[in-house]
Amino acid sequence: MTGGPIRVLLADDDQLVRAGIAGILETADDIEVVAQADDGGAAVELARRIRLDVVLLDIRMPRVDGLRALERIQKERPDLPAAMLTTFSDEHLIEAAVALGCLGFVLKSDDPKNLISAVRALAAGGAAFSPAVGRWLVRPQARAAYRRSAQAREAVAALSPRQRDLLAQLSTGRSNAQIAQALSLTPGTVKQYLSTLFDVLGIDNRVQAALIAYEAGND
Repeated sequence: MTGGPIRVLLADDDQLVRAGIAGILETADDIEVVAQADDGGAAVELARRIRLDVVLLDIRMPRVDGLRALERIQKERPDLPAAMLTTFSDEHLIEAAVALGCLGFVLKSDDPKNLISAVRALAAGGAAFSPAVGRWLVRPQARAAYRRSAQAREAVAALSPRQRDLLAQLSTGRSNAQIAQALSLTPGTVKQYLSTLFDVLGIDNRVQAALIAYEAGND
C-alpha cells in the first residue's frame, strides 16, 4: 500500500447497505471509499481503472456475483486484497470464495469497528475475519470441504514449534510485517517460512491456514 488513506472499492447491489458500510468505513481517518459498484461487472471495471488498496465484494449480486468478480479481479490484479461481505445464508459459498483467493469474510451486520479493522488488516497484507464469521466458518457445515477437527489437530501436531507459532499468528489475521515483529523475524524470513508451512499443510493461502488453526483449536 502506498502512503495516504486506504483506498477501498465497495460493491453491493443494495444501495442502502452500500451507503451504510461506506459511511462506517469513512469514519476512520485512514480509510477512503473511492469507488462503489452495484454489481460485480462494474466492480471489475473499476478495479481495472482505479488505484485501490482493498476490495469489498458482496458475495451475492445480480448479473455478475461476488465470486465471479473476485475471480476476474484476481486474474488481473492478483496483488489486490479482497474480502467478501456476507450473511449467514451464504455459508455454502465459502469454499468457492477461499479457492478463488478471498482473504476475508465480514458480516454486513458486523460491529463497525470490525469492518474498519478488516479493511486495515487487508491493506496491511493480512486476512480479515470478524469474530462472528470466524466462529461461523468452523461450524460443521462450513468446514466440510477442509479438514475435520481431528485431521487438523494431527496436521498441527506434526508442525515444528516455529510453524505452530506462525499458524497461531495467521489465525489472528496479521500481516507478514506484523508477524515478523511479533516473532522477531524479518518479513522476508516470514514469507519463506509461510511458503514452507503452506506446503506442509497442503494449502494455498493464509485463509485456509486460519481455518485449520480454528479447527485445531489453535486460535
